[in-house]
Amino acid sequence: MKERPEEVAAGLARIEGYLMSQAVLREAREEGRAFAGSLTWLGPGEQDEISDRFAQHHLRLRREMLAATVARATELRDEYAHRYAHLRRRVIGLALAAFGFCSVALVLLTRP
Repeated sequence: MKERPEEVAAGLARIEGYLMSQAVLREAREEGRAFAGSLTWLGPGEQDEISDRFAQHHLRLRREMLAATVARATELRDEYAHRYAHLRRRVIGLALAAFGFCSVALVLLTRP
């Protein structure tokens, strides 16, 4: 069975998303361990708890930033789509006006 290019692209995007999420998770855990490790007066159990909480906080911040980025991208897409539609109407209007002007000029110039 031959897969369509869209299906292949969607599959690759899913794989890329998974790999990126794993990298972020690994980064959050490493940051949490580094932070908790700097608190040398805590016991190992306390450091593990602080590390986990730090990682959870880190992941929540990343999700919030991603959601804000997606929202802004949607706003920009809508804004530019509106601007493009407005510009397209203006260009078509000007083209029709120019065509009409040229048609009238041609009629007037070819009159005997």
